[in-house]
Parts: sequence; C-alpha cells; structure tokens
Amino acid sequence: MHASKILIPMDAETQENHLKAYGITYWVLSKQQKVQWLLNYRGGSFLLPDGEPIRNECRIRGVSFEVLSDAQAQSILDGIASPSQNQEAVILEKAPKIAVYSPKDNQPWDDAVTMVLTYAEIPYVTVYDQEVMEDKLAIYDWLHLHHEDFTGQYGKFYGSYRAAPWYIEGKRQAEALAAQLGFSKVSDSKSAVAEKIRNYVIGGGFMFAMCSATDSFDIALAAKDVDICEPMFDGDPSDPNYQNRLDYGRTFAFRNFTLERNPLRYEFSSIDMTSKRNDFPRESDYFSLMDFSAKWDPVPTMLCQNHTALVKGFMGQTTAFTRDEVKPTVLVLGENKLNGEARYIHGIVGRGFFTFYGGHDPEDYQHRVGDPKTELELHPNSPGYRLILNNVLFPAARKKKQKT
Repeated sequence: MHASKILIPMDAETQENHLKAYGITYWVLSKQQKVQWLLNYRGGSFLLPDGEPIRNECRIRGVSFEVLSDAQAQSILDGIASPSQNQEAVILEKAPKIAVYSPKDNQPWDDAVTMVLTYAEIPYVTVYDQEVMEDKLAIYDWLHLHHEDFTGQYGKFYGSYRAAPWYIEGKRQAEALAAQLGFSKVSDSKSAVAEKIRNYVIGGGFMFAMCSATDSFDIALAAKDVDICEPMFDGDPSDPNYQNRLDYGRTFAFRNFTLERNPLRYEFSSIDMTSKRNDFPRESDYFSLMDFSAKWDPVPTMLCQNHTALVKGFMGQTTAFTRDEVKPTVLVLGENKLNGEARYIHGIVGRGFFTFYGGHDPEDYQHRVGDPKTELELHPNSPGYRLILNNVLFPAARKKKQKT
C-alpha cells in the first residue's frame, strides 16, 4: 500500500492519548506542514501528511495513529463533504504563538492550561503586567488568562487568608509591581492591563480564560474609572453607589450582574454559580456540549470537538456562569441544564475571539489552596482538558489578518 496520510483518530475507542495528539498536530504545524481537522469525524480526528519522522513522533509520545493510502484518505474526505453528514474538514495552516498571562513565580501546576500545554508538549511564553503594558501581546495569536483577579481585590481571599504569609507577600508584590508601572493602586494597574487585553482581542487576538479570570476581567471592564474596592484592598473607600455606575456595554460576555459588596466573602459577583449550587450532588455534576453545524458553524464545532458530549463538572472560584447574565450575542458551548449553568462560552469582539471556561482544573473536582498538582499522565484522555486544547489549535484555522 502506498501511504500518503496519517490519521490520528480522536474517538474514545482507538486513541490512547488524546491530549498528546494535539501536541503532535501542533508539532507538525510548527514544521510548516498543513493539517486537516476532521470535525465530528471519529471524535474530531486529525489528518496529517505521512512521513517516518511523524510516525516516530507518534510512537515516542504514545499517540495512536493509522496509516492511510491516498484512496482511503480521499474516501474519508468525500464522505465528510457529503451534505448529509454533519462533518467538515478544516485546514490548519500555522502553529499559533501562545502566551500565558501568569505571575513569574507561579508554578506550572497552578493553572490547568500551563499543565496541559506542558503535558501535550506545546510551547508557550509567560507574560504578565509588564509585557502587557509594553504592548507585547501583538506578537501572539493566543493569550490565556491565568487564575487571576483583574479587580484589584487579591482574589477575594481576604476573609480566609489575610493573615497567611502567601497572601501578605502576594499583596506586597502586586503593590510593588503596580508602583513600578506608574500606578498608585493595584486596582488601577489591573484595570489598565484589562484595557490592553481588551484592545488586543478587538484587534484580532484570541483570548482564553478560566476560573476567576473570566468574571473578574469583565467586571474590571465594566468598572473602568469606578472604585469598587474597599479600603483593605486599596487604602481608600469605594465609590458611593458604584453598582449603578457599571457599564455593561464594555464587557465581553456578561451583563446585568450584581457585584458582591462584602469584602469577607469569597465571591466577585452574581455571575458565578458556585454559591447557587445548593449542595449540587457531584454525581450529577456533568455538562453537555452543544451540537453545531460543522459546515455552517465550524468555529463552535471546532471548540466542542470531543469523544463524548457529556463532560464531568469541576469547581473553581468561578465554577460556572449564571445563564441569564450571559449576553445574548455570546454562544453557550457547554451547559448544565439541571442547574441553569453556562460552563463554556465563546464570543466575537471586534476582529478577535474569546472563550470563557468555568472551573479551575477539569480533573480535580474541588481544587483548594495548597492541593497537590494533577498528574495528567493519569488522565491522558480527559474530555475536560480536550476543550482547552481545542482552543489552542483554533487560531491555526484562521487566515492571518494583516496587521494595520
């Protein structure tokens, strides 16, 4: 048989390591070779050019693959092209440049995205406030926001951890960095950083955020030039009647939310569903991925590729989003209907895109401060982690826009 293609199947039955399969795909793209992403075909499989180096790389990384003849590959593509099939072949053109917004002293296992990028062997660069304020985001295609608080309230950890050495030291470092960047308050510096990130997305960037970076980012945008911080956070009182001064027209995803005024409460606003779950039983905590038309809606279809439509829920400071506070222009990609939760959402802002994914770690149900890291070697087929990697590859499918 004359082989010309390698198929990396992504179904539940035949793929031994779904997460590393994305790394193989990224590696091939980084060699200036194109890949076809077969949406809704065997769990969102990848069709690669054949070659001994690629076969070897699959073997080394433990990724299942099948060698196809020209005729077999064409037969699969013909089937996918049929109007009767909810499938599509999308060409991935270049390996996206990836930046992770995270403090320099953070360990890679503090964040699910850095963990899965490392496990999948996908390279990334860490950036933080200095790089953002120096307009260095423009060189990256994809930006992930670390478990972060863009409101300047230090993650709302004050109630439980204000005496903890790590909290005191983190606050000191944040204040020093804000001063270094020319701001008198951390809330002002974080607001300026959020504005820079907002402009990056409007200009054509792709932003992915999880956990508290999702709602705190939108809150910071809505509260531009409004002091929502109590004195223990920024040294002066909040603005009177600040709730009524929020501008929901500036946010990416959320509207009509109410801020949490109590500084002792570990919560930012009504966006998050964590406290509204009423002891929601863990065994019922799953969310379902939406079914989109692969030919007409390839973007949300791409972001939902998986070997199962039902994904295990997991918690975080921001676990999920209140459904009726999600803007009607934003697509809900995954939801828990039982509890009225949006778990995974996507939208367009200007020329760019964003995805917000609730929860902290897809394989650690109730991640707590100081918990040990998740070992992804034990979860190579994690559907929850696959959603992150769908987002990593998504920019590869877009034609690079000219920078103006």
